Amino acid sequence: MAGLFSALLLRRAGWAVDVYERAGAELAGRGAGIVTHDALYSVLQNAGIDRQAAEVGVSVVGRRVLAKDGSIVGALALPQVLTSWGHLYGLLRAELPTQRYHQGRTLARIEEGAEAVKAHFTDGSSVSGDLLIGADGIFSAVRAQCAPEVHPTYVGYIAWRGLVDEADLSPETRATLLDHFAFSLPDGEQMLGYPVAGADHALAPGRRRYNFVWYRPAAADTALRALLTDADGIVHRLSIPPSRIRPEIVASMRSDARRLVAPQFAEVVEKAGQPFLQAIQDLEAPRMRLGRRVVILGDAAFVARPHVGMGVTKAAADAQALVDALAAHPDDLDEALAAFATIRLRSGAAVIRRARELGAYMQAQILTPEERAMAERHRRPEAVMAETAVATGLAA
Repeated sequence: MAGLFSALLLRRAGWAVDVYERAGAELAGRGAGIVTHDALYSVLQNAGIDRQAAEVGVSVVGRRVLAKDGSIVGALALPQVLTSWGHLYGLLRAELPTQRYHQGRTLARIEEGAEAVKAHFTDGSSVSGDLLIGADGIFSAVRAQCAPEVHPTYVGYIAWRGLVDEADLSPETRATLLDHFAFSLPDGEQMLGYPVAGADHALAPGRRRYNFVWYRPAAADTALRALLTDADGIVHRLSIPPSRIRPEIVASMRSDARRLVAPQFAEVVEKAGQPFLQAIQDLEAPRMRLGRRVVILGDAAFVARPHVGMGVTKAAADAQALVDALAAHPDDLDEALAAFATIRLRSGAAVIRRARELGAYMQAQILTPEERAMAERHRRPEAVMAETAVATGLAA
């Protein structure tokens, strides 16, 4: 996503841009829900995607918190538009000419010269350019080569995620959930969900999907290890392909949902086809310029816990800041990249801090009593509704 934002914005600014994607197939079916913000719409417009002409997502009228028995114990009028990773990716991908998007190209190494930077790929090919942008995610190959000391850090809890077709849910559950961003708050955990586009990017009521995210503590050396151990006994590091999650792990998670969360959410979890598991991690790069002609942005530079709902908006803002800096210093690449890095490092650090505050109570097992008392503020229904995935100027 960060690479597509960068490419589209740079092309509109007059640059010739190619995107090299390591995946060998289209990515449109991947990912789950995304919260949108005004800052994201601004960058989409600059990238050539008209919000009025292209339906970006599903609107909700507000937020609500459900008690364990399914009753509503908190409500907040907060209109928002929610979308899915696949739907937004499809809008961006359609704007980039096919000949500029190269799939199945895995970066092997980077070679910098006085006048150009060269990317060498594992298939033996190489390309040169004036600027290389590492928009390759939390396990960035660009960052690994240029800043190998920077690694993501597991923070002590995981998220179960999944999607279910709206039509598969009971009328009672649809009435409670489908027009709202909703929460359920088991002790030390958080369940949330909202509607997103359905199959073939359908946005009409009845054809949407419901996206859930369930945050649960998991100690690294015990619970997390068990979750990431597949049927063949192979322990995966911090992520596991959904198809490799052991059936008994999924069954246990569904059983826990029936025991711990509101029955509407338990139904969503029960009917989700293939839940997937995300180990929540922090990543904070000390620099975003990694060479004279190399920068990183998006999740390659900063990964904030999902509670801020800013991942895609942050990537879009990174790309916009880079293009703005290049435009402000058209004859001085060094000055342009320095200006970009200064602005976005500050913003990325602010997003990380805020995400840590919102997610701290799910780390209760590793916090001091004083930290736990402070963290409790962010699990009260009023605070959860007002502060989760709400823009606070952090993407500026």
